Amino acid sequence: MNHEKSMEIYHQLLKGDEWADDFDEFNTDQQQGLTRPDVQKPCPADAQTFNLIPPEDFKIGNTPAIDVIRGRLSHRHFKTETLSLEELSFLLWATQGVREVDMIDGITYYRRNVPSGGNRHPFETYLSIHRVGGFDAGLYRYLPIDHKLVLERIDPEIAQQVNEGSLMQNAPHAGEDYYFIAESSVVFIWTATPYRTEWRYGPAGPKLVAIDAGHVCQNLYTACGAIGAGTCAVGAFNRKIMDKVLNIDGEKEFSVYMAPVGKV
Repeated sequence: MNHEKSMEIYHQLLKGDEWADDFDEFNTDQQQGLTRPDVQKPCPADAQTFNLIPPEDFKIGNTPAIDVIRGRLSHRHFKTETLSLEELSFLLWATQGVREVDMIDGITYYRRNVPSGGNRHPFETYLSIHRVGGFDAGLYRYLPIDHKLVLERIDPEIAQQVNEGSLMQNAPHAGEDYYFIAESSVVFIWTATPYRTEWRYGPAGPKLVAIDAGHVCQNLYTACGAIGAGTCAVGAFNRKIMDKVLNIDGEKEFSVYMAPVGKV
């Protein structure tokens, strides 16, 4: 396939013309009465989980919104300071946390702090933890409905593995051996499970997944700015390597976005 044809396909995905051309002809799994997919990946019964600080107990994040917006930057240099459990709890709650639960016609709906097309929330949040108080270095996953972390594996080499998957990116003017993703306190890695959105919207789903990713990462920027931390949205990474690091199938679930976080 030539370059022009490839770009045309990619542009069509962003245009989302299905809404105008085929919306009345959609025959989605929701319309067929198929079971709604869960909006949280199951947690193994024998997995180790960790309680996070509940939002009603937060004592941080009180910086005025106008100051946070004015000061928004992409940070690629971080202090060696450790993030606290409360700070990590706040960042997770701000990006994918649940703030309200509704029951409508026997169906549970989870209202989160970020919008999502059709309330489908197609993302999972994995954390490559390097320096967070109370946690060993390793890979973890956020359980937004429970507001907990589940341990995927303890791994002292996780920073190097994620760094390799992120194309060994250097921070400008920080030295050739300063890899800002590996040097962060924690890396947020978001995976997509497209079927959650496609169940309702069929072929229009991929556009909504792409839009939803922006909502999540922007909230991370805002939350970081409120606690003296910084982040940098990263879309340039080797998806196949990252999927292997996360131990996911790369088809039904695959990595789409990442952002390192540290104190600045």
